Amino acid sequence: MNILLWHVHGSWTTAFVQGPHRYLLPTLPERGPWGGGRPAAWDWPAGAVEIAPDELADADVDVVVLQRPEELELAERWLGRTLGRDVPVIYLEHNAPREHAATSRHPMADRDDLTLVHVTHFNRLMWDAGSTATTVVEHGIVDPGHRYTGELAAAAVVVNEPLRRNRITGTDLLPAFARTVPLDVFGMGTDGLGDALGVAEIQGRGDLPQHRMHAEMARRRVYLHPLRWTSLGLSLLEAMHLGMPVVALASTEAGEAVPPGTGICSTDPDRLAQGLRELVADPDRARATGAAARAHVLERYGLDRFLTCWDEVLAHATEGRRRQAPRPVATATIGRS
Repeated sequence: MNILLWHVHGSWTTAFVQGPHRYLLPTLPERGPWGGGRPAAWDWPAGAVEIAPDELADADVDVVVLQRPEELELAERWLGRTLGRDVPVIYLEHNAPREHAATSRHPMADRDDLTLVHVTHFNRLMWDAGSTATTVVEHGIVDPGHRYTGELAAAAVVVNEPLRRNRITGTDLLPAFARTVPLDVFGMGTDGLGDALGVAEIQGRGDLPQHRMHAEMARRRVYLHPLRWTSLGLSLLEAMHLGMPVVALASTEAGEAVPPGTGICSTDPDRLAQGLRELVADPDRARATGAAARAHVLERYGLDRFLTCWDEVLAHATEGRRRQAPRPVATATIGRS
């Protein structure tokens, strides 16, 4: 298939373009949010190709995957076609509701011309999509390999813009955790984080290229995931792929991602602090827990399962069978929310 989509979320798109299709990425000279094309820092397959907006009217497009409400009007203008009538359309929702958890109406609610795909069951549960057909395709990860050494008696944290996002990312919890074990925090806007929080045991390590960040994460004894309200941080799944034991705040979908034996998952920060302390103090236990975490994510969040589910959703959309349930494939199940 020829699939039109924007590069919005790096790790998700990296997994999606590993499939057998041709992925058309709108590209503007200035790049930016509406024409970013292929990211220079990511090694993507040749099937992910850049296309200028003025070429889209004559392009063979089998399906459009939208990820932001504004893309609907933009795609119709650039294609010169009506989405849902002339071209099948899927709307991919990456996020949990930003405001009211149980009562937020989704921007694509009550539509019969598209399928709404969520990346977690929690998101589908929380969003009110009305009569729009919905499904869940859980995340898939390009396996970075078992790289865990745990040589450093510290916890790795990955979060973008922790000071601006604060309680959303659990930044306010970090000082208490740092009294238990030293924290090395990676991601955008983490430079000088320890100074900003007034905690010497918190070191901001900056926004590293993914392969370097994975190598640095894997040197830490444990991975800490303190985020209160995100869909499901892919850094958590990446840490588990690396073979790291994890300690995670049990909010949104984290309870599904971190079953017993793969780490500590709780809504009690004191319990999480205890888990950090115990794992850092016991390298053998940390290593065994990390091995169990890796085995779990390879099965549930593996790339092959992810791509198989997406092929089912894409076939369902392009065959115009939105009102019928497709053949079940893993966690891809379409129905009315």
